Amino acid sequence: MTSNRTSLWHLLWQLILYAPRLYLLDSFLWLLIMGLPAVPGLIIREFFNALADQGAGDGAWRSPLFFVVLLLSIGVARIVAIFAGRVTKTQHRFTISSLIRRNLLDKLLQRPGAEPFAIHDQTVSPGEVISFFRDDAAQIEDNVVGTNEILGVGVFAIASLVILFTVNARLTLFVFLPLVAIAFVVQQAEARIKRYRSASRQSTQQVTGLMGELFGAVQAIQVAGAEQTVLHQFQQLNEQRRQRMVQDQVFTAILNSILENLVNLGTGLILLLAALFNSTGEQSMSVGDFALFVYYLAFATDFLRFMGSFLTLSKQTEVAFERMGSLIGAKGAEDITTPAPLYLPDLRGQGSDLPPITPALEETSIFLQELKAVDLTYYYPGSTSGVTDINLTLQRGSLTVITGRVGSGKTTLLRLLLGLLPLQKGALYWNGELIEHPAQFFKPPRSAYTPQVPQLFSNTLRENLLMGLQQSDAELQEAIALAALDQDLVNLPAGLNTLIGSKGMCLSGGQQQRTAAARMLTRQPELLVFDDLSSALDIKTEQKLWSRLLSPQKSSAALTAYTPTYLIVSHRPAVLRQADHIIVLNNGRVEAEGTALLLNDLDLGKTIY
Repeated sequence: MTSNRTSLWHLLWQLILYAPRLYLLDSFLWLLIMGLPAVPGLIIREFFNALADQGAGDGAWRSPLFFVVLLLSIGVARIVAIFAGRVTKTQHRFTISSLIRRNLLDKLLQRPGAEPFAIHDQTVSPGEVISFFRDDAAQIEDNVVGTNEILGVGVFAIASLVILFTVNARLTLFVFLPLVAIAFVVQQAEARIKRYRSASRQSTQQVTGLMGELFGAVQAIQVAGAEQTVLHQFQQLNEQRRQRMVQDQVFTAILNSILENLVNLGTGLILLLAALFNSTGEQSMSVGDFALFVYYLAFATDFLRFMGSFLTLSKQTEVAFERMGSLIGAKGAEDITTPAPLYLPDLRGQGSDLPPITPALEETSIFLQELKAVDLTYYYPGSTSGVTDINLTLQRGSLTVITGRVGSGKTTLLRLLLGLLPLQKGALYWNGELIEHPAQFFKPPRSAYTPQVPQLFSNTLRENLLMGLQQSDAELQEAIALAALDQDLVNLPAGLNTLIGSKGMCLSGGQQQRTAAARMLTRQPELLVFDDLSSALDIKTEQKLWSRLLSPQKSSAALTAYTPTYLIVSHRPAVLRQADHIIVLNNGRVEAEGTALLLNDLDLGKTIY
């Protein structure tokens, strides 16, 4: 978190150190951009002294034309530096923003999947999270890349002050008065800067969140005839956003205006004092010295203007870090600045090669012999619903079915087992070894999971199945056949290259479920977890699916050696009859367990419906 300025500077320093060479190159170019205009001041003094015949010596190099040519040369050099600086600045900006967004995404992906996003104890929708990637990341980016600009201005401001001291030390002391005033004003305005910026970001976040929900629920809105109601709510949020953004922008503009006017007033005071000194003959200056003083005074005052804006920007950046830190938890903002590999194009436009996706090593710990859960407990925040003291054991190659009425805790148990919900009590053991971090442990090749509503992407069917996995067409077709998707594939217009639309909307519900199942099978995980896989299937297709999954005709060497373990949520009799073990849940607790034969006396139909 950024509770004070020191912590903010530490975070900015961490980001600066991420690409030090690029930062130094950019700083050098911006040092030239900001500093080259300082050189003409000395030339201007000599120019005026030459015109007034106050310079010593004669010669062509002392002629006004010489100074004009020299000024033009410096101008051309600055133009070249500006063009080069724009290239490095763009590269540096893109690198910093990419690191911030990469780290933010990484931390969000490490969270339990069913745990809601929250900031300052307020739930945040997935759509609202977009504003963190866009607005807050851009805010931090601006602050980081602004440090070398203020560095360039600051270096020549110090050099200018040295020159001013040599011209008139007494007048130069007055330059520090605006700096003191600026620091005081920014300090007094700090609370409002943060409050207005936080309110502005929050209102933008709410609009973004609603837009995400609207795009995902168009059909539901149309069916309910709620278009006008939804549009009215959208208008209200936009109006609220407009008011808060105007408030934020107006306050920032007023603050910058106050800071700039403080600088202007200070500059005017210094010039009046210079005129007063000259008129009284006290510490009078030559024409050249006066021109030099006025010229370099502008560099000192420009730095003061820049410093005021930079301090305001830094206070607003603290808000961005605090928001991100609250969203991801753990170390908070420290995690946002952690160095991590990026694969970006270089200054020549040549991209870095992505690392190959290598299959996991076939370690003994990967192969499942026994998975044991002891006293698994989880309650949803603010409620008494969840699961309590669940114990189960899965043996290699077995089929375990979890069943029960709606709301009995079946899906909660699966998510808790896979680390998608945090364990509040209990432990998990893989082949007798304690699983410290289930969310990171339960992934291919150890396990794969298909929820009730599969997550598909707006891409081809092939890309949805492989998702970067390198696999032959024969192996892919085999997984498709096991998932009973082969006949559906024949009827698709472009086969595996068919675009399935957002969330797989071009596929039926049953096709979406079997596509997700095929995606699991391509990775050949040890543990296959299905949450009501066949709920959208007709009876014939359902029988074919379970027949192939539970008694596959293995036609390849790879699949012959593949012996998965199944954990399934289902209430279908065809599945229950084949189960090695059935667990019946009721109100989050195990009501009964055993085989279908042993559970006949329980009247299973009444228990699960």
